[in-house]
Amino acid sequence: MTPLDALRRHQDDLAAIRHDLHAHPELGMAEHRTAEMVARKLEEWGIEVHRGIGGTGVVGVLRSGNGPGAIGLRADMDALPIAEASGVPYASGNVGVMHACGHDGHTTMLLGAARYLAETRAFNGTVNFIFQPGEEGAGGALAMLEDKLFERFPCEQVFGIHNRPGMPVGTYAISPGASSAGGAFFDIVITGRGAHGARPEESIDPVLVACHIGTALQSLIARNLSPWKAAVLSVTKIEGGAAYNVIPGSATLAGTARAMQRETLEMLESGIARIASNVAAAFGATATTDFRVIFAPLVNDPKAGQAFADAAADLVGDAAVERAKPPGMGSEDFSFMMEQVPGAYLNVGNGDSAALHNAKYDFNDAAIPYGAALFARLIERELARGA
Repeated sequence: MTPLDALRRHQDDLAAIRHDLHAHPELGMAEHRTAEMVARKLEEWGIEVHRGIGGTGVVGVLRSGNGPGAIGLRADMDALPIAEASGVPYASGNVGVMHACGHDGHTTMLLGAARYLAETRAFNGTVNFIFQPGEEGAGGALAMLEDKLFERFPCEQVFGIHNRPGMPVGTYAISPGASSAGGAFFDIVITGRGAHGARPEESIDPVLVACHIGTALQSLIARNLSPWKAAVLSVTKIEGGAAYNVIPGSATLAGTARAMQRETLEMLESGIARIASNVAAAFGATATTDFRVIFAPLVNDPKAGQAFADAAADLVGDAAVERAKPPGMGSEDFSFMMEQVPGAYLNVGNGDSAALHNAKYDFNDAAIPYGAALFARLIERELARGA
C-alpha cells in the first residue's frame, strides 16, 4: 500500500482537523490554540513534542532505527486579517480573521504525514516536523531560527509545500533554482514646511515631493537593473494632509520591493534611500527611509528539488509533476530556513478554488492526502531502511 492509499483512509479524520483549524484561525505569532492542537495530536500519535519554539512554534521529533540522517518537514500555521466570505459551514468564527492562504491545509497535511510515519516507521533516521508561526510577514521563520531551531533539531535537508489554486488536485509543480522572490517593505517620511493652501510660496510642499519621489523610484528597475534580472518596486501608499486648504508639514510613501537575488534587494535599498533623500533636498525638504527585508529569496537546492519531485512522481507518475515551474514574484519566509539548510519548496494542486488571500478562498480537502503522502514518501526515500 502506498502512502497515498494509506492516507486516503484517514481522509475524513484529516478533513475534520482542517475544518477545526479553519473555524478557529489565528494571526501570526498568536497561534496559541492552533499550536496546542498540533502538539496534542503529535503526542497522541507517540511523537516527541517541543512547544514554544520561536514563540508559538511547535516541533515534533520522530526517530526510527539508528540511522544518522535527519530531515525537516515544515508547515505554516497562521491566518490573515481578512473577513471570510466563503460561505462554508466551518467558516471562521474569529471576526476579521480567516485562513485565506491555506495554512490550515498545510498544517493538516503535515499532521497527516506525521500520523502515517508514526504508524509505519518505514524509515531509518530522524524526522523533525516543524510547525511554523507567523509566515505572513510576522517573522515566524526568523523567530524559530533565533530560537536555535537547527541547533536544537539538526536537519540535513528541509522541505515545505504550498497549495496552488488553478492547478489540478493530484498534480505537483516545482521550480529549479530560484522559486519565489525576496521581499521588503519600505517607508519614506518627507519633512517639509506646512502653509495655507492659498499661499504655497510659504511652504515646502511634502506632497509634491512625494509625487516626484514616487515617479523617480521607478528608474531603479528601468535604468539600474539588467533586463535579465527580475525585480518589482511598487509604491502602494502615499499619505499627507487632512484638509483641502492646508499644505501639510510632512508626507509619507510606503511600498514593497521584490527581487530574486539578495544583491538586487541591496541595490534597491540603497537606491530608494538615495533617490528619496536627493529628490527631497532638491525641493528644500528632507526624507528618511526605512527598508525592511521581510522575506529572503527562496532558492531550491538542486539535489533536494530533484528528491522532492521524484517522490511526487512515485505517487502520481512523471506526467503529473511539473519540474520546471516558472518562478513567481510572491514571497515565502521558509526561504530563511533554506538559507541555513539545503531544501526545496513545492506546489500542490488545489483545484478550481478562489485565489489565495481572497475572502472566498477555501483549501480543497481533496488535496490533503497528496500533500501528506508526498512528505511521507519523501522520508521513505531519503531515509530509506538499509541505506
